[in-house]
Amino acid sequence: MRRQIAETRSQLGDTVEELAAKADVKGRARARAADLRDRAGALTVQLRSTAAHAGHIAQDRAVRAGHTVQGTAGRAGGAVRDTVPGPVKTAATAVVQAGLRHRRPVLIAGAGALVAAGLLRRRQGGRH
Repeated sequence: MRRQIAETRSQLGDTVEELAAKADVKGRARARAADLRDRAGALTVQLRSTAAHAGHIAQDRAVRAGHTVQGTAGRAGGAVRDTVPGPVKTAATAVVQAGLRHRRPVLIAGAGALVAAGLLRRRQGGRH
């Protein structure tokens, strides 16, 4: 009988502790907040890592694309340089140098050419 009473008291003590823990709203809220903080911290670390990895991948792809474009442009420039006759190269160089010396007339001529091209395009678009 005494053993049964002691066992009942022990079970009753455990039950009271469980009820007290459930009734401790502040304590449960703190525990839940700490759990959520830990989860948010872990998620933040994971997201930063994922973003950094994606940034590295994008950067690598951009570098490769830049190298590809640079190589293609170099080959195209070499092909043009090899196929253009000498007098045309000389004339083009002279035009570029003159344009660098006299920028305002070149800009005005370029703007005029753009306006003329726009007018011609508008007129041709209206006839069709």
